[in-house]
Amino acid sequence: MKKLYYPVLFFVLLCLSSCFDIEERYDFKTDGSCNVQYNFDMSSAVSVLMNLMSDSIKATPQFSLVKDTTLNFYSALPDSTQLKMTPDEAKMAKSSNLTVKMDLKKSIMKVGINHLAKNSEDLEYYLKHVSKIPLDSQLKAVTNSKGKQKGGFDAQALVAGEDYYSYEITPHKFYRVIDKEKFNAFLKRTKSAFAMAKAMLIETPYKLVLNFAKPIKKINNTKAIVSADKKRVTLITNMDDVIKNPSLMNLKIDF
Repeated sequence: MKKLYYPVLFFVLLCLSSCFDIEERYDFKTDGSCNVQYNFDMSSAVSVLMNLMSDSIKATPQFSLVKDTTLNFYSALPDSTQLKMTPDEAKMAKSSNLTVKMDLKKSIMKVGINHLAKNSEDLEYYLKHVSKIPLDSQLKAVTNSKGKQKGGFDAQALVAGEDYYSYEITPHKFYRVIDKEKFNAFLKRTKSAFAMAKAMLIETPYKLVLNFAKPIKKINNTKAIVSADKKRVTLITNMDDVIKNPSLMNLKIDF
């Protein structure tokens, strides 16, 4: 059984790197600041993994790890990495936290990334560079993982999707347009993972919530739901639909 364990674990963890529930949340404040949250819930994939494992495998230390913690990105980086960062990169890392909630025996695996942007310029910079945050090293620090095992969980894949958007943000507008060339490149890299997830009935739902300090004036996405007071915009879809029609993710909001 132990010989079968590692190929199966590799198979499912590969899916974990790209297939999860995604919630993206923006809370705009009256002073122009904005709190950004990316929440990734991989519990469904973990549940599939646990169902494939025997009781003896589940009893091993690897499956007994429980974590519920928050870590600042910058403070967790090694000195050598900090020294290579530009002032803007260091500022972004200092304003970003990583939250991990993990209990494999209960099929719980959730990762959250939180950032406080001081203004629209800071927010635009963050969104254009978040995919470059060295997330993999931070997750290893939280989970006490030593080294990067071949075929293991690729934490960097969590934020890789942000790389295919183009942003234009000012104090009065939030524009996000998907770059189809970059999106197609992303799909090419993750095609096998999505195919495996679909075969295992693992879905990848996506939810975007934007809370504004004042009512919005205009929005171009007909799929988005606008609250009665026009201060909240919600977009709910899934990766299957996005793959068929990437423009579903486009948003142009004036407020």
